[in-house]
Amino acid sequence: MRKSKTLAKLRANQPVRMCALGHFIPAYIRHAAHYGFDCIWLDLEHRAMSDREVQALLAYFHLFDIDCMLRAPTLEKTRLYRYLEDGATGLMIPHVSTAEKAQMLVDAVKFPPIGDRGLDGAGLDSDFILAGGDDYVEAANRETFLVVQIETPEAVANIDEIAAVQGVDGLFIGPGDLGLRIRRTKTELTLESAVEQVAASAKRHGKAWGCPAPAVKRARELRDQGAQLINYGGDFRAFMKMLENSAADLNAVYGDAS
Repeated sequence: MRKSKTLAKLRANQPVRMCALGHFIPAYIRHAAHYGFDCIWLDLEHRAMSDREVQALLAYFHLFDIDCMLRAPTLEKTRLYRYLEDGATGLMIPHVSTAEKAQMLVDAVKFPPIGDRGLDGAGLDSDFILAGGDDYVEAANRETFLVVQIETPEAVANIDEIAAVQGVDGLFIGPGDLGLRIRRTKTELTLESAVEQVAASAKRHGKAWGCPAPAVKRARELRDQGAQLINYGGDFRAFMKMLENSAADLNAVYGDAS
């Protein structure tokens, strides 16, 4: 079974080099691997892809030896572990606000004795049945990961219980959703204090944590707080920046765009 670069970095207490992808762009995977990224966050919560498109992308992840952390659009147990069978290295699940929900997810994506994942052993993750048996089961538990997103004040209040769940490998703050809910809830919680609480809980329980960083300055701040799962860069912002620069260049050549 393919070994996870993300987990290797976390076990060595090193930061993970992570970027994001939300569209069907196989070349993006090759370029991310070429430039030394360990992991790509593949967003299926807010971006739509067919099952066959996802399977095709996951094959490219294996071809170019880079982890896929797939943000799933479902909580359906069989669909979750089918993403792993199809080759995802890890899953990111949005809106996990209780330890009970975290435990439900562990049950879905980890084999016994940690969870209750169903066994097939005929997918890409097991080399299409050539790496079956107990060795495969042990490798799957060892080389796949579960990251839960902290996106509500309730999740921050329950962070110690969530972080304590065996089988949860990482905590990932969603600043957009969490910030929205903080602004619209009567609470003394701030986004900054939420980050501090997640960081402290992750340290107490020996779990990795992280957050998206829109700029180098923010990435440095998060790293200084101990974050290992920092997402920096992605196709969506890259498209916008490229088009902005190209438009400015054409304005210089053609004159005013109007």
